[in-house]
Amino acid sequence: MLPGAWYQVGQRNRNAQINNGPQKFADIDEHFRYASIGGEDSDGIPYWIWKVMPEVFADYLPGEGLTSLGFIQEPDHELPIGFAKSTNGLGLDVVTQNCATCHAGSLRQTPNSEAQIISAMPSNTVDLQRYIQFLADISVDSRFNAANLMPYIEADAKDSGANLNPLEKAIYRFVAIPQTRDALIKIRQGFTFMANQTPYGPGRVDTFTSYKSRRFNFPVDHLPERELAGIADFPSIWEQGPRKGMKLHWDGNNDSIDERNKSAALALVQPTTINFASIHRVRDWLLDLPAPKYPGSIDPSLAANGKKLFANSCASCHAWDGPYVGEVTPIQEIGTDPGRLDSYTYELASNQYTLFSDISYKGEDQRFTHFRKTNGYANMPLDGIWLRSPYLHNGSVPTLRDLLNDPDQRPQTFYTGNDVFDFDSVGFVSDKEVEGDRTFFHYDTTEPGNGNEGHLYGTDFSDSEKDALVEYLKTL
Repeated sequence: MLPGAWYQVGQRNRNAQINNGPQKFADIDEHFRYASIGGEDSDGIPYWIWKVMPEVFADYLPGEGLTSLGFIQEPDHELPIGFAKSTNGLGLDVVTQNCATCHAGSLRQTPNSEAQIISAMPSNTVDLQRYIQFLADISVDSRFNAANLMPYIEADAKDSGANLNPLEKAIYRFVAIPQTRDALIKIRQGFTFMANQTPYGPGRVDTFTSYKSRRFNFPVDHLPERELAGIADFPSIWEQGPRKGMKLHWDGNNDSIDERNKSAALALVQPTTINFASIHRVRDWLLDLPAPKYPGSIDPSLAANGKKLFANSCASCHAWDGPYVGEVTPIQEIGTDPGRLDSYTYELASNQYTLFSDISYKGEDQRFTHFRKTNGYANMPLDGIWLRSPYLHNGSVPTLRDLLNDPDQRPQTFYTGNDVFDFDSVGFVSDKEVEGDRTFFHYDTTEPGNGNEGHLYGTDFSDSEKDALVEYLKTL
């Protein structure tokens, strides 16, 4: 009886839905930040449970609410950026996550400046690992039960002007709460490997170990240590059109934008519940979305000198028309930390080809066909490079100026998660541990996967040449 009743509850919400799809946003940036990419029926957390979790289980958070984990809450928006509210097939409002979880960030020009929210930049403040750990921890907390949660849910709904009727209360009490707890326990079981990893900190994620665990049931407790050191920085995703055909992902393991997008979406949804229309709308917007312009002053003469240095020493790999841009440089040559490269294996690639094997969209087979194991890291275009701090694939170098120093002169430890910009060195402020009630993440380059070695290009420049090159990089 309850599933049928659950269906009836959702009818009043369906006038704004089409086939139980996501909310519709006319503005594409709003769509990017708040629309569902699927997963309502497989990965959604019932709205009122999600709403009260930070209050009920506040002791698992470093501060008040999800903003204490670096999620960005815009004024007059119900959810933080990267979260979507939709109706599932049974008519229940649920919360899922979308691309903006990892690809929308915050910039302040001074500690007292108002934050500027920039879509398609790396989510520089979001500590995704701590959010996953929060969900895992509360799943086995004895307080996660109907007797404890329902008073919070009823009070919060009443305060929001959405009083739950007796049927809705029954559905939450007897179906939604126990099923959500079971689902979160499965998340906990799928991320046990995190206990054996270097802490991620804000702006980073392990892309492929969760794939191995949650999609393919690899014995992650027995993976070699080198495969567990694949934590990588969130990339920027603007100007995707010129990247067509380039080797994508940090290790260049795929040259299809659509496959790269589907692969990223599978961190949040199941293959059978992915919303292709929503993802393709985002894809089409990103094809020609320009990188943000540098907000500070630029010395034209110094930048002109830097442009010459770039042309002679950097352009072959990093200019749009460079002969090696979008290609893979072997690890023996580039010399950067091998953790991300080692985490992606031939066995994983072969398993990925089974995904989407029986799924089509608009008559096109969605099966993966482009994934390949590589032997190094891809040479990325440097559009908007000023806003992509920290640098290298693992975020191990805090500023552009630091990257031009020999590895033994780069900071061994620093702090991440700050959105205040460092105009002198070009990157985010990385030498402050605390600001107000926020404690930033201590990044240690001696931890597995965090090495800051390699990429020695430009390290032999004079100080004046380094200053000139950084000045030019601001213009990209």
